Amino acid sequence: MSGESAMESAAAVENMLGEIAGVGRASTGGYQRFAWTREDHTLREWFRGAAEAVGLDVTEDRVGNQWAWWGDPDASLRAGRPGVVTGSHLDSVPGGGNFDGPLGVVAALRAVDTLRRDGFTPARAIGVVNFVDEEGARFGVACAGSRVLTGALSPDHALALTDGDGITLAQALTAAGRDPRALGRDDEALARVGTFVELHIEQGRWLVDEGSAVAVASSIWPHGRWRFDFTGEANHAGTTRLADRDDPALALASLILTAREAAATLGCVATVGKVRVVPNGVNAIPSAATGWLDGRGADEAAVRRLVPMIEQTLGTRAVEESFTSTTRFDPALAADLAGLLGGAPVIGTGAGHDAGVLAAHGVRAAMLFVRNPTGVSHSPAEHAEAADCAAGAAALTTVLRSLAAS
Repeated sequence: MSGESAMESAAAVENMLGEIAGVGRASTGGYQRFAWTREDHTLREWFRGAAEAVGLDVTEDRVGNQWAWWGDPDASLRAGRPGVVTGSHLDSVPGGGNFDGPLGVVAALRAVDTLRRDGFTPARAIGVVNFVDEEGARFGVACAGSRVLTGALSPDHALALTDGDGITLAQALTAAGRDPRALGRDDEALARVGTFVELHIEQGRWLVDEGSAVAVASSIWPHGRWRFDFTGEANHAGTTRLADRDDPALALASLILTAREAAATLGCVATVGKVRVVPNGVNAIPSAATGWLDGRGADEAAVRRLVPMIEQTLGTRAVEESFTSTTRFDPALAADLAGLLGGAPVIGTGAGHDAGVLAAHGVRAAMLFVRNPTGVSHSPAEHAEAADCAAGAAALTTVLRSLAAS
């Protein structure tokens, strides 16, 4: 076993996170790390260097997800022992924190490095993955990297997605020096993954209230994204009487309030976190307004009722951009990991993850959560104590040691 102390381990995790702390820092104090941008390129190069520094061989799949392997995954597969993979993502939401995604990548690299220094000999290949575009912040579809990988998102659909500047994913890939025609489902890469375990900061306060540093995930709530489009008539903000106005921003405001009321009635959560107003001038009545609704909840039937209730109240129809049903992680694996970690609690989550996409595809998958003292995520206030990060990395090390031993 490694002779490294808990304090040394915590410092090592902090140092690794610090290596990328300056990448994509926004004026808000948070991060702007979007797919296929200069910041994304910098993070991808950092991942390659960090993985190679601990002796891993880095490859990419047809989507651009990065896989760093200890051992030959194809030889492992031929021997009937497909690999054990861990990791997460490095991109962010607008103004996001430094832990959502990066902590899972850093903990994975630390866990593998610890096992190597301990002299552990895995019976199957161990991989660390950096999934691209998990947040969907640029092109609007969450977990795009894992969705295209598994075939849940078709290449044609993905390539036609546009960002806020009207740039398609195909154009963004070309600008990043990649061939859009190569994008697609990659069964060869997926076949190498026998078990996937993703570590992530908890996006809530359950672990704080329960006094536990680490938990195991049971499931991911159903999650949908819908777009509401409203049209009106552009006009002068100072010379047009209120009675003469056809202002679509009023409908947008109604959407925000109605979504909140409907969610409370159904026991769900709903957020209109992204809006677009045209022409977006302070002295102009808009000609169009668009709001994007995010809806989730423990009860899938209730989440499905959310939008029809809003549509009935507003008298308009929404466009469904994505919907993911309840995702349940392998219950036997979750129970095994909880026992392996000394009776760690098993909890559900309202946040989507690449692990959920793989689980929905049939991959044996699990998640570990690390305590978040603020309970805040997708914000500069997102935080995890160094000791808890080290505890998460130690838990992941224990899990990988067990899963890769035979």
